[in-house]
Amino acid sequence: MMRTYSFLTVLLWSCMLHAVHMLPSQKRTNKHSQSERVTGLSGNDGETLHRTKRGWMWNQFFLLEEYTGPDTQYVGKLHTDQDKGDGNLKYILTGDGAGSLFIIDENTGDIHAAKKLDREEKSLYVLRAKAIDRKTGRQVEPESEFIIKIHDINDNEPKFTKNMYTASIPEMSGVGTSVIQVTATDADDANYGNSAKVVYSILQGQPYFSVDPETGIIKTALPDMSRENREQYQVVIQAKDMGGQMGGLSGTTTVNITLTDVNDNPPRFPQSTYQFSSPESAPPGTPLGRIKANDPDLGENAEIEYSISNGDGSDMFDIVTDKDTREGIITVKKLDFENKMLYTLIVEATNTHLDPRFLQLGPFKDTALVKISVEDIDEPPVFSRPSYLIEVDEDAKEGSIIGQVVAQDPDITKNTIKYSVDRHTDLDRIFNIYSGNGSLFISKPLDREETPWHNITVIATEINNPKQSSQIPVFIRILDINDHAPEFAKYYETFVCENAKAGQLIQTVSAVDKDEPPQGHKFFFELVPEFAVHPNFSIVDNKDNTAGIMTRRNGYSRSKTSTYLLPIIIFDNDYPIQSSTGTLTIRVCACDSRGNMQSCSAEALLLPAGLSTGALVAILLCIIILLVLVVLFAALKRQRKKEPLIISKDDVRDNIVTYNDEGGGEEDTQAFDIGTLRNPEAREESKMRRDVIPETIFQIRRTTPLWENIDVQDFIHRRLKENDSDPAAPPYDSLATYAYEGNDSIANSLSSLESLTTDGNQDYDYLSDWGPRFKKLADMYGGEDSD
Repeated sequence: MMRTYSFLTVLLWSCMLHAVHMLPSQKRTNKHSQSERVTGLSGNDGETLHRTKRGWMWNQFFLLEEYTGPDTQYVGKLHTDQDKGDGNLKYILTGDGAGSLFIIDENTGDIHAAKKLDREEKSLYVLRAKAIDRKTGRQVEPESEFIIKIHDINDNEPKFTKNMYTASIPEMSGVGTSVIQVTATDADDANYGNSAKVVYSILQGQPYFSVDPETGIIKTALPDMSRENREQYQVVIQAKDMGGQMGGLSGTTTVNITLTDVNDNPPRFPQSTYQFSSPESAPPGTPLGRIKANDPDLGENAEIEYSISNGDGSDMFDIVTDKDTREGIITVKKLDFENKMLYTLIVEATNTHLDPRFLQLGPFKDTALVKISVEDIDEPPVFSRPSYLIEVDEDAKEGSIIGQVVAQDPDITKNTIKYSVDRHTDLDRIFNIYSGNGSLFISKPLDREETPWHNITVIATEINNPKQSSQIPVFIRILDINDHAPEFAKYYETFVCENAKAGQLIQTVSAVDKDEPPQGHKFFFELVPEFAVHPNFSIVDNKDNTAGIMTRRNGYSRSKTSTYLLPIIIFDNDYPIQSSTGTLTIRVCACDSRGNMQSCSAEALLLPAGLSTGALVAILLCIIILLVLVVLFAALKRQRKKEPLIISKDDVRDNIVTYNDEGGGEEDTQAFDIGTLRNPEAREESKMRRDVIPETIFQIRRTTPLWENIDVQDFIHRRLKENDSDPAAPPYDSLATYAYEGNDSIANSLSSLESLTTDGNQDYDYLSDWGPRFKKLADMYGGEDSD
C-alpha cells in the first residue's frame, strides 16, 4: 500500500510540472549596449514573460525526483526574441549534467531530463545557456546561468541507528520510569513537506512499556513489575515518516529489556521445624546438620546470615553460614548426655543487605525451630585437671608419695578406674603409681643436677572396659638441695717469673657449683690450715666469688724448685655448707723484662727461640718424605731396561713400516737374512744383533742346532718362544713379521732368497737359449763375473 501511495504522489508531481513557470526572482540579469530587444524563457505553453530591459533573465526550474514515466521528463524551454523561427539560431547548454542528465534541443531550446534523478544524491544542478548564430558563429545572447532544483518525494523510510537495543531497569520501578531512548533518521528532505518527519510507536511490548512518539524514549507502563515473575521483555518500536500519516514509510527496531534484581523478598524457611541427633562424644566443631532459608532474589540481595536467637542449647551448639551454598551449619560447642538429652534452638535467617525502599515489605528475616537429641555413649575417664605440676626435693627417700592424680567415669555407670604410668615417658622407672587411688611415689633416688624436670604421662583406664582410657601429662620439678661442693671453674695453668717481686698477682681463680641456691652463689677461698702461712704464695678473697694468688717474696729459681703445689679450700654459703680442696700448680718460668713468659723448664732452653713443637714435627715429616723419594728413585733406576740402538736410517722398522720397503733381493745385504728360514743352521752362527746396543759382557746364547729338514712353522714358533723368555731381547722381533706360507712347492721356488746359502754357483747359461726376451737376464747372470 505504501508503494501505491508513493506512485500516486509521483504522478501528481508530474502533472503539476506543466503548470510550473519561472518565478520573477531576478536572480541574474545580463545587459548590453546594443539596441533593446525582448528576451525570455517560456514554459510548456509557449507563453513568454517580457521585460522592459534588454537581456536574458533566468529563473529556477523544478523537477521531481525518481520519475518513472515512459518518456523523458520535460524540464523547460530556452527562447530569445532573436529567434525568427527560421533555424538560424542554435541553443547550447553546459554545466552540471549537461549532455548526460539534461538534453537540449538546439533548434527549439526544449530541455528534457534523460535519466531518473535522486534528490538524496544531488538536490540541485547549475547550468549555463547561450544562443549563437549558425551562419556567423557569434553569440546573439551572452551566456546565462540558471538552476534546476530537484523536488523531494517520500522515497526513503526511517532507519534506526541500531538494529537491536539492550537496556535494563530495576524491578519494582514506578510507572513512567525511563528505560532507553531510540533514534531513527530519514534521508528525505526535512525542509520540504513531511517526508522526513518521524513519529514513534510501539508494536510489541504493551502493556508493560510505552514510547514517546516524538523523542523515542521508552518508559515503564505498569507499576511493580517483579523480576521473580518475569525477567526478560522484548519491545518492538516503529518509526514512521509523513508524521505518522497513512502512506508514510516506516522502519522498526527491537529493544531487549531486562529487569534487574532488588532486595524485595525476605528469606523463608521451607519448614518450621528441624530435628538432628548427635553422640555426646562429638568433639567441638563437629557439624550436625544443615538448614537453608530460600530467597528468590539474586546476588548480594539473597545473602543470608544465620544465628541462634533463643533456646536452651545456645551454649551447647553454634551455627555458621556457608557463603557458597547459603546454608546454616549447626555445629557442636560442648555436649554432656548426663546433664540433658534434648535441646531446642530458635534459628534466625536474616538478609544482610537491606533496601530502604522496600522495608515496608519486611521483616526481611525468618525463624525455625531446631531440636537436637544427644545420644549417650561410653566415654573414657575424665581427669580433674588438664595437667598436673608436682614439686619434690631431690633428697626425697625412695617410696615417698609426691602427689596424686584423680579421674572418674563421666557415664552414669561410674565404672571403677585404675591408674598406670606410661613407661615410654619414664624409661628409667624412677616413678610409680598406686593403681587404686592414683598416688605417685618415688622408686629411685633423684638428682636435680642430672635431670631437673621429669615429664611423665599417667593413664586412667576403666576396669570394666579397658578400651576406655585417658591420658594426662604430669610435670615433676626436682627442687635443689645443697649437696655439691664448689670447685675450680677450670684448670688453671699458672706460672711465676723468676724475677717476680713480692705482692705480685700471678693468677685469679673462680669457682662453680652444680647447685642453684635461691639467693645465688657465694664462694669463699682460703689456704689449707697447714699452708695458712705459706712462705712463697698467699691468697686474697675478692668477695665476688673470685680470689687472687699473690707472691710473698722476691725472686724464684727454677733450678732449685721448678713447680709449686698450692692447695686451696673453696666454701659455699648454703645449708649445709659444702667445701672442696683444689690444688693449684704453679711453674717457675723465665720471663723477659715485661713479664712475658719465655721458657718454664730446662728442656725448653734447648729448643730454638720462637720455634714451636708443631713446626719441628712438620720439618721432620718433610725430611722423611725426601728420604723415601730418594730410595724410590734409586730403586727405579736400577730396574730400568736397556734402550735399543735405533740410530741408523737402515733400521728394519723404518724399512718396513715407514717406507713400505719389501727388500732388494739378493743384492740387499743390509736387511735381515731371510735365507735362515731354509737353513736353520746358519742361524746358529755367532752374529751380533743389529737393533741392540752391543755389550762386551753379553754373550749370545746358543741354541741346540736344528736338523736340516725341520718345518719352518715349527722353527718360527721355537724362535718366538726363545725370544719371549729372553729378558735381554727387545720388545719386537723381525722374524715375527714374516708369515708362514706352507711346505715347499713341487715346482720349487723361483725366488733367489736362498741363492746366498747354496754350496756352489748355479749355471745360468740356459738363459741365452730362451730368446731375446731373456737376454738381459742372460747378461746379468750368465757371465763369469756376475754377482
